[in-house]
Amino acid sequence: MSSHPTFGVEEEFLLVDADSGDPVPSNTRVAELASAHGVELARELTSCQVETATEVADSVEDVHAQLVRLRRVTGEAAHRAGARLLAVALPPTVPQHFPITDTERYGQIAQRFGMIAHEQGISGCHVHVAVPDRDAAIKVSNRLRPWLPLLLALTANSAIYRNADSGHASWRHVLWSRWPSAGPTPYFEAARDYDAAVQSMVEAGAMVDEGMVYWDVRPSANFPTVEVRVSDVPATVAESVLLAALTRGAVMTALEAERRGAPSLRLEPHVLAAAYWRSAHDGLDGQAVDLGGHGCAPVVDLLRAFVGAIAPALREVGDFEFVTDELARIIEQGNGARRQRAAWNRRGQVSDVIEASAAATVEGC
Repeated sequence: MSSHPTFGVEEEFLLVDADSGDPVPSNTRVAELASAHGVELARELTSCQVETATEVADSVEDVHAQLVRLRRVTGEAAHRAGARLLAVALPPTVPQHFPITDTERYGQIAQRFGMIAHEQGISGCHVHVAVPDRDAAIKVSNRLRPWLPLLLALTANSAIYRNADSGHASWRHVLWSRWPSAGPTPYFEAARDYDAAVQSMVEAGAMVDEGMVYWDVRPSANFPTVEVRVSDVPATVAESVLLAALTRGAVMTALEAERRGAPSLRLEPHVLAAAYWRSAHDGLDGQAVDLGGHGCAPVVDLLRAFVGAIAPALREVGDFEFVTDELARIIEQGNGARRQRAAWNRRGQVSDVIEASAAATVEGC
C-alpha cells in the first residue's frame, strides 16, 4: 500500500461535428462505442459532452498512461460516430443550443435552472486526492483556497467562444459562476458545517441534490477524497498530469500544515473573487493576485512560488523535477488559451481554433 495519497483525474470533453466544428448531441453513441473498447464514459448534462475518469493512481506515470489511453479510445469512438473530440472548456463556434442528456435528473436540473443549463457546454477537469476523512477534506479545502486561482490561470483553455475572442483566458470560469453553487469554496470549520450549508441550499432550491455542489474544492460525495474542480479541461494530457501532480502536492502540504497546527489563511470572499477574476482574465500570460502578500505579480512568478511552497511534498513522492520541468515547458510553449488565441489571430477563423484544439487533445496519444 502506498505511503502517500493516491489520486485520480476526471476530464470532460466536447463533441463537435467533424466538418463544421459545432457541438453535436452524440454522447450516447460515443459512450457505446468507447465501452466496446473497455472505456466507460459518463454522459454529461448536455448531450454534446462526455467525461472520462482514471482508476485510482499512485504516480504521475500511472496517471499519464491512463489519460493517454482514455483520450485515445474516446477520440477514436468520437471519430467512428462522425464527430471530433475536443479538450476545450467552451465551444469555439456559435452553437444554436445544447440539448440536455435524456436522464430524469438532468431533465430536472434543466427545468429548474433554465438557460443556465441549456447554455452549458462547459468542460472542466477534476482531480481527486485521498484524505483520511471528511473533516480532513474540509480542512484541506480551507487551506487550498489561496492557491486555486493559480491553478485556474495555469489551465485556462476557453479564450475563444461563440466565434469571438472572449477577452478572457478562461471564459468558462465566468459562465460557470452563474450557477448558485459554483465558485470559490466557502470557509467551513468542520464537515457538519459544510453539510448544513449544502442542506440549506438544497432546501432553497439552489441545488437539486448534493451532486450539484459545484464549488471549486469539496469533499467527494462518492470517494474518500478531496476533489479539486477549479480548472478548465487542459488542452493536453501533459497539462492534465501537471495539474494532478500540483494538486496532490498541495493537498499533502495542506495536510502537513494541519498536522502542525499552522495558521490557515482566511480570505474575505471579495478578495478571493477578485483573484479568481484576474486569473480567469489573464491566464498564464499576465498578472495574478498575490493572496499571500499584497497587490499583483506576474502569474509565472506566483506559480513558481507555489511550487516552492509545496516542494517538500513533491520531493517526497518524487514529482519535483517533473513538475519544475513541465511547468517551465508550459510557461514557454503556452497553455490552451494561448494556443487558441494564436490560432485565432492567424486569420480570425474559428476553424483554425478547432484544428489546433483537436490536435492538442490527442497530442502524445
